[in-house]
Amino acid sequence: MTVISSTKNLEALSFTLVAEFDAGVERVWQIWEDPRQLERWWGPPTWPATFKDFDFQPGGKAGYYMTGPEGEKAGGWWRFTAIEAPRKLEFDDGFADDNGAPVDAMGTTHATVSLEDIGGRTRMTIQSTFESEEQMEQMVQMGMEEGMKEAVGQIDAVLAEHART
Repeated sequence: MTVISSTKNLEALSFTLVAEFDAGVERVWQIWEDPRQLERWWGPPTWPATFKDFDFQPGGKAGYYMTGPEGEKAGGWWRFTAIEAPRKLEFDDGFADDNGAPVDAMGTTHATVSLEDIGGRTRMTIQSTFESEEQMEQMVQMGMEEGMKEAVGQIDAVLAEHART
């Protein structure tokens, strides 16, 4: 199994997911920097993502939507705050309306992605930090933890497919 652990820390207002992959750090980094690979796993299998915009540089933004099983769409945005290829990525993350504008009522989370070499394999840690306990509880109730596990669980297939090409 790809996902090793997921931990909620109410005091730190954080959710941390750890996963390991049978691929090197640079290969795993590619699934973050390439929007075509990213949209193959970002979002649960029943809610695939489509990235409309992707300006992968500090200060750059990404806009995307996920499409549900009934065709409904849920928008999101990222603002990249730090990129240290191929080991660390940080971005602000939020919901977006149908026009891609941030939905302030849902707040913003901050994500930190770390990639670590573990003997030729990669350990990926994604830590999401919330603005408040209420926001964190709301996201958990919306299925964030299961959604993240399902999303990350798709990465092995993306890595295997691109390893053959």
